[in-house]
Amino acid sequence: MSTAMDKLRRILVLEREQSCRDRAVIGGLERFLKFWQKEAREQEGEVTSGLTVDEILGRLAGYAELSVAERRPLVEELVVALARVRSTPQPDDEPVASIDAVAASPETDQRVDPEPLAPDAPAQAEQQATPPAPPQEPLGPRTSAAPKAAPQQPVAAAGHVLDLNASVTKLKGIGTAGERRLAPLGIATVRDLIYHFPRRYDDYAQLARINQLELGQLVTIAGIVVRSTVRRTRNNMTIFSAVLRDSTGQIEAVWYNQPYLGQQIREGSALVLSGRVDQYLGRLLFKSPEWELARQELLNTGRMVPVYPLTEGVSQRWLRRIIKRTIDDLAPRLLDPVPADVLHEADLVPLSRAIDQVHFPDDAESLLRARQRLAFDEFLLLQLGVLGRRQQLETLRGLALEAPAERLTAFRDSLPFALTAAQDRAIAAITQDMQRPAPMRRLLQGDVGSGKTVVALAALLMSAYNGLQAALLAPTSILAEQHMRTISRLLTPFPEVQVRLLTGSMPEGDKQRIRDEIALGRVHLVVGTHAVIQESVSFRQLGLVIVDEQHRFGVEQRAALLSRSTPSPHMLVMSATPIPRTLALTLYGDLDLSVLDELPPGRQEIATAVRGESSRERIYTFMRGQVAEGRQGFVICPLVEESDAVEARSAIAEAKHLQEEIFPDLHIGLLHGQLSAEAKDEVMTAFASGEVDILVSTSVVEVGIDVPNATFILIESADRFGLAQLHQFRGRVGRGEHRSYCILMAEDASELSMQRLAAMEATNDGFALAEKDLELRGPGDFFGVRQSGMPELRVADLGDAATLEKARVQAQRLFAQDANLQQPEHVMLAEAVRRFWGSLNLT
Repeated sequence: MSTAMDKLRRILVLEREQSCRDRAVIGGLERFLKFWQKEAREQEGEVTSGLTVDEILGRLAGYAELSVAERRPLVEELVVALARVRSTPQPDDEPVASIDAVAASPETDQRVDPEPLAPDAPAQAEQQATPPAPPQEPLGPRTSAAPKAAPQQPVAAAGHVLDLNASVTKLKGIGTAGERRLAPLGIATVRDLIYHFPRRYDDYAQLARINQLELGQLVTIAGIVVRSTVRRTRNNMTIFSAVLRDSTGQIEAVWYNQPYLGQQIREGSALVLSGRVDQYLGRLLFKSPEWELARQELLNTGRMVPVYPLTEGVSQRWLRRIIKRTIDDLAPRLLDPVPADVLHEADLVPLSRAIDQVHFPDDAESLLRARQRLAFDEFLLLQLGVLGRRQQLETLRGLALEAPAERLTAFRDSLPFALTAAQDRAIAAITQDMQRPAPMRRLLQGDVGSGKTVVALAALLMSAYNGLQAALLAPTSILAEQHMRTISRLLTPFPEVQVRLLTGSMPEGDKQRIRDEIALGRVHLVVGTHAVIQESVSFRQLGLVIVDEQHRFGVEQRAALLSRSTPSPHMLVMSATPIPRTLALTLYGDLDLSVLDELPPGRQEIATAVRGESSRERIYTFMRGQVAEGRQGFVICPLVEESDAVEARSAIAEAKHLQEEIFPDLHIGLLHGQLSAEAKDEVMTAFASGEVDILVSTSVVEVGIDVPNATFILIESADRFGLAQLHQFRGRVGRGEHRSYCILMAEDASELSMQRLAAMEATNDGFALAEKDLELRGPGDFFGVRQSGMPELRVADLGDAATLEKARVQAQRLFAQDANLQQPEHVMLAEAVRRFWGSLNLT
């Protein structure tokens, strides 16, 4: 088989295994094809049957823009077709210049003595006292043109097995000064060092001939230094120049303010350079390329070179060297915490191989396999921690409540609308949970307008009629105030249930009066922001905690509230942000899940359209028409005030513009986060009562405003918002009987932004949009994982459903066998789980 065709087939196989997410190669498949096609065309004559290069390029054109569903059959078809390609024997081509070839002078054809290692390289005198463990089975042969060098000397003293928790000062070449330099990178221990992963890679794997170089190419060349000079310019800059020659030609390389290179790169040295081809006065040259002597193992050239996050005083070359030295010594004897049977079932490489290849990969496939293993580890530790947390919660003593059927029936009958089947199921599950002695831990997930508050009220009434108190926690004062209004309205037929609002912005006297009522047990439900969980708040008997918008309220904050009462209160977590099921099972594996997957009767789909600046006049005419029919609407701006640094409309300027120039006869309101709580409440009350026709606002309206008469929302600079946030904005309209509209204004938006906006046009389904948002932006932006109190993921991508599910299956199997991970083969894994979760309060 043609080497290029085989390489493509293997990449496509990996792409298929990765669910066709365009992550099989760094930069995506189309970027890979740009470099692949040259090699493939050179070999095309060898292929006796099968696909041509042009056919392959044609089929894969526009791959990045295809949906996963469209990619799968295409990839599968090409994998099958490429498997049938065969090649005929050919005479050996003239080899590309290799390290061995350039070690001989092109003029004398005599071997040049190798140069010594750079001065800061470790001494060669130390030898390992004990023989190293045999190397792990490699994933495949090294494809780099660079030969393997002699093994590096041991990191620590001979015979010493270094603890990964030991200080980096125990490593050779890192003293207290090196320790100080590494500290800002979060590197204090040996473990920190080997888990300081590259942020990207520069691919210098293929050697090029000098006569084939083109301007702008990122390449690696090898040759003999035939001339070197150091000169000083008029402005006192030092320039070191070296001319490198191979069998096809010669080229100059220059370095600035590095005169010491003259002592390391000498005439006659066999040298490897990697960098981008530049030019000066019409001739090609390299400016400050990476370099290495050809007879030492290549770390900075001639391979996929890691590029690490740096800090002041730390260079790439120095960091690569100490990491390589450490890994060479430690990786072969690195103990793997994941049991062998798990690795076998999940088809994963050993940890030692993964650590080695994630830093210094042989090729793209080896790097992918390494990252798969490290991502699996993070998912596995995440799942085991969540399962352990669930087990801990099940051992807590809770409050088994009675379910007063007649009062719950009276609540249903008092509602001005019928409950949906999904709401009925959720209430039944919650009622059953709260009757058990173990505390309820349930996630209530529903799209905008699905009726989560009504379900939460059923739990509240059950708590109140058992003589207990409840707390409803919201992330913002606006949302807390909205909850207060909704709950007060729905509880009008039940005056015996006392509800109070408590937020940090309230006058201190009012807050103290409410705290006193809570302590005396006179308040059944307190609705508030995080101020509720401050030390000064004391509940007489807390029986239920309801947390709204869970991703904005961390694990430790919840734990602080739950610790206020013994027995442990029941907990209901609500989220209006639709979370893909696989992700929900991972992040909330300790919670039972109820999903409100249908909207109440009467809710209509909201017509959504993306428009540009040329449509603005027609849009204003449409808005005026809506107001003339008695409707109201929103205008959303990304900024509070105008900024020279950001080209986006600001709420203050837009409100002034609309009031004075566009709609002088209408009442324009303004709402943003810098207003006082009283001013916000005044504006919202005026809008809810119909006094304000159009409300100009920033993202504070994302949640918490319920005005059934609002039928249109214009989102300015919509490309500056995330997909989940746009969906929340859209949910502010369409709450009444009249047809509603969402207009997304975007001008010169990026391709990624336009994908988000197109998804908004295509569907009103929040769960479908959540899947798309996760695919486009990743979990960090989509969900705020760090805010949710979950450990930070260095390698794993929560959008990688295949690896996530694989880890979840293995975690459940391990937990079923040995829940406390106490068996000898699981001891290291238990320690890894504790280390991964750190000091987080898991209860």
